[in-house]
Amino acid sequence: MDLGLLLIRIVVGGLLAAHGAQKLFGWLGGYGLEGTGGYLEGYGLRPGRLFATLAGVAELAGGVLFAAGLATPLAALLIATTMLVAARTDHAGKGLWIFNGGAEYVATIAAIAVGITVVGPGSASLDRAIGSEAGGIAVGLATLALAVAGAAGVLAIRRLTSAARPDAAAQAAMVMGGDPADRADTPATGM
Repeated sequence: MDLGLLLIRIVVGGLLAAHGAQKLFGWLGGYGLEGTGGYLEGYGLRPGRLFATLAGVAELAGGVLFAAGLATPLAALLIATTMLVAARTDHAGKGLWIFNGGAEYVATIAAIAVGITVVGPGSASLDRAIGSEAGGIAVGLATLALAVAGAAGVLAIRRLTSAARPDAAAQAAMVMGGDPADRADTPATGM
């Protein structure tokens, strides 16, 4: 079982860290802070560069911590919060399945992150090595509740700033070269 947990943590954490690097630095085919910021403004997340930075740091730090099994509940919180925001912005109104742009991918990543907090990161983790491994239903529920609260906070800010500037979709279309809803090559799917 511990080998399976390690594999899950490395793959999911590594991919999320890569998504963060795409947003922050433009690596791995990403758009960097400017491009991702413009894209996020199209979904009402203003200022876009700030939200691109927050999402990128959450994915990069959360992914690295998750892969290492270090501060696993915090890592899962960062990941799940970012994925919940993505589900309500980039993937909203597109159904469930990812081939239609739906929230399947981000929901799966959030569930994996929270699920690992329930079972714990396993013996092949830095949490175990330093004696701070936490897990269980209470940890999982707390992580989920905090992720929902964090995402709700981000979405509340979005509503406040969107009401002030209703032309966000047009701005994102100019920055990214088209309507964000029509793009198949979204910057760092996941946020």
